[in-house]
Amino acid sequence: MTTPNNGDTVTIDYVLKRGDGEEVGSTAQAGPQAIELGGGNTFPQIEEALTSMQVGEEQSVAIPCDKAFGPRREDLVQDIPRSQLPPGPDPQPGMALQAQSPDGNPMMLHIVEVGDDSIKVDANHPLAGEDLTFDLTLRAIDSAS
Repeated sequence: MTTPNNGDTVTIDYVLKRGDGEEVGSTAQAGPQAIELGGGNTFPQIEEALTSMQVGEEQSVAIPCDKAFGPRREDLVQDIPRSQLPPGPDPQPGMALQAQSPDGNPMMLHIVEVGDDSIKVDANHPLAGEDLTFDLTLRAIDSAS
């Protein structure tokens, strides 16, 4: 049977779990996902695993936090005065805000607390500090050649 190569587009299903086994994402609702191998669109460990798989095969790939979204950084949790917020709906815990990093790049902030005069935001990726496991199923290979 055939295994995919860099440049091929593969169709996969996956279940994403935290290190404690809690499921935090999957293709169950949106359906299988297409990925171009070698395109840098997913973790290198997943691409490596997929290049050894055949259609219909399943494999689990563990990715430690330092190779996933990195360690959680407390310096990325900050208080912002409410006066600096853009007009719009009242901030609520769990809401996302887009801001600019000091170097001018866009970044996502998640509101974790709302006070009378300020809000506490977290710029860490929601899975920062987490070891991850992807349970992969290779569904199809669309060869680049």
